[in-house]
Amino acid sequence: MPERFDTQKVWFVGAGPGDKSLITLKGYRLLQQAQVVIYAGSLINTELLEYCPADAQCHDSAGLTLEQITQLMLAGVRDGKLVVRLQTGDLSLYGSIREQGEVLSQHGIGFVSVPGVSSFLGAAAQLGVEYTVPEIAQSLIITRIEGRTPMPPKETLQAFARHQTSMAIFLSVQNISGVVSQLFAGGYPLDTPVAVVYKATWPDSQTVRGTLADISEKVTHAGIGKTALILVGAFLGDQFHYSKLYDADFSHEYRQA
Repeated sequence: MPERFDTQKVWFVGAGPGDKSLITLKGYRLLQQAQVVIYAGSLINTELLEYCPADAQCHDSAGLTLEQITQLMLAGVRDGKLVVRLQTGDLSLYGSIREQGEVLSQHGIGFVSVPGVSSFLGAAAQLGVEYTVPEIAQSLIITRIEGRTPMPPKETLQAFARHQTSMAIFLSVQNISGVVSQLFAGGYPLDTPVAVVYKATWPDSQTVRGTLADISEKVTHAGIGKTALILVGAFLGDQFHYSKLYDADFSHEYRQA
């Protein structure tokens, strides 16, 4: 029996980073049964809509206001239809589901979040790297540069750069020179490796590699101005220390602990 989903709630689904096969199994099953789908057309791979029934009502939210989006969701739930709000990547990162959920709650309607694969995960997989490398970096900072949305005073790129650990910077490639300036001012040396991944996991994905010293020029030359993730840190370099996880002595001590 196929899983049945509550039509009295709105289902927020993370669409994944781009590759249509990287949606979760639960997200796929929701799309298979969806009767109303409101999708972020400027960001998601619209091939995902091929998973929906032929008679599903699919609405591109790119040109809609928050009020128009929530009215579509409310109308669908009130008509007893399965409503899916399809958003890029994973909902917990720059997903704006909180404000949508608050409007729904004002009308007595709840929602369920179905996680997705974020682009920072897709980019790492595409590059064949890991953000946490023994004795190089054991932490990952996920952030963005200040734009129309201001940053909390303690969360500037310059402040984070003092840690000199792995960093994934969203929604900032349009100001790559400003990103470089803040990272250098905060402490990253100019020879710090950088990778800019345009549309990670999409068929037309593009990667530009460099250092803080030259990445801005390379990105500008490549014509990348949006839909790209900036990865920064020594984890991208050629220094590598093998994890002790597979060391026989370490593994024996770990099992005895």
